[in-house]
Amino acid sequence: MKSNRFAYGIGTIGRDMSYTLLSMYLMFYLTEVRDFSGRMILILTTIIVIIRVFDAFNDPFMGVIVDNTKSRYGKFKPWIVIGVIGSGITASLMFHDFIIPDLLYIVLFTIFYMLWEVFYTMNDIAYWSMLPSLSQDQKEREKIGGWARIFANIGLFTVVGGIVPITAYLSSQLGNMQRAYFLYAIILAFIMIAFQMVTVYFVKETVHYKKQADTKLRDMFKIIGKNDQLLWAGISMTLFMTGYMITTSFGLHFFKYAYQNEAMYSFFGVVLGVSQVIALLLFPVFSNLLSRNRLYLIATLIVISGYILFFFSPMNIIWIGLAGILMFFGQGILQLLILVLLADTVEYGQYKLGQRNESVSFAVQPFVNKLSGALSQGVVGVTLVVIGITEATSVESVTPQMIIGMKSAMLILPLVLIVISYILYNRFYRIDAQKYKEIIEALSKRDNT
Repeated sequence: MKSNRFAYGIGTIGRDMSYTLLSMYLMFYLTEVRDFSGRMILILTTIIVIIRVFDAFNDPFMGVIVDNTKSRYGKFKPWIVIGVIGSGITASLMFHDFIIPDLLYIVLFTIFYMLWEVFYTMNDIAYWSMLPSLSQDQKEREKIGGWARIFANIGLFTVVGGIVPITAYLSSQLGNMQRAYFLYAIILAFIMIAFQMVTVYFVKETVHYKKQADTKLRDMFKIIGKNDQLLWAGISMTLFMTGYMITTSFGLHFFKYAYQNEAMYSFFGVVLGVSQVIALLLFPVFSNLLSRNRLYLIATLIVISGYILFFFSPMNIIWIGLAGILMFFGQGILQLLILVLLADTVEYGQYKLGQRNESVSFAVQPFVNKLSGALSQGVVGVTLVVIGITEATSVESVTPQMIIGMKSAMLILPLVLIVISYILYNRFYRIDAQKYKEIIEALSKRDNT
């Protein structure tokens, strides 16, 4: 159904706006707005990493719960609703202006961050695992997934482009930046809930199979472990997303301390957002002209060229902007490719293991995102403390050595991870168009016997 493309995709706008605020700017909020000490930043960074890693490993358990859910509204939508409301509330509390001793702040921060992770997991797994139930046609999945990624990037880069001017305006009205971030988080929470309700009310599932037995917890590891294509897609996705999120998480720090013009970050973010949206809009054209393997290679080469250009660029917005366009144009294609590759592993797992588990299989995606987010936040937090950025009294006090350290963590490490991601995908992922067709035909025959 063509209406599913819009109704499903638009649900990502607010989700990614709220998620972007936490995943990319929580560390900036803690270091620059709350102005915590280096010791406090290390403690909070450690808490973030531990919770995200712990919660990531709980994602398959949530996948089992979703797969076993039976309600008049299906198995996906109830968890989407519960998750989006809970994550909206807890995301807002993460930016509340608590004037309390550091120890108490650490306790509250841990509680709110843990609750946010739990609620976001409910929503994230239910939302993305719905995708395979909307179509079994690879091209239609690419279109549905493409619109979801387009809307997600609109949400993401609306925050990237608006974070500086919007918080500055709110700060001028409310009296300080802490209150500005808190109100901004509340606004994004309401937007997230509103757009998710569009998905809940209007998306129709079209793929239905015979009823099957509940998935046992003890079977969860078999479902993931014996689906070799799911594992390789997940590993490749982890490496790619870790590199991608390290780069984006450093963005505001780079423009404040290296480029020394924080306001230019918003313009840069809009350019990058437009680049990714254009890449996603052109994806169907590329997909018709090129095989997925060839498209993956070309997109990776575009990303590599962007990273190299960015590292050696002078502090000139034209050169930096060109590098950013190359990086994010290629990354837009790779994000959608990895999403549809992951979707195809659902049928592969059903074909190989005799049980269809969308949510357990798609639990790999939030697992990857959380693990990647934890690793990237760890890299950012540790890098800033090690190079001394959190202790800098002013932009002028930042030395060239600090900038080199930041650029190395921001660009060289991610580039290495993205290259390794491609090598593993090219070597081990085997579900091409012909293989997928054979799987669908076999499942159809099995279901009719």
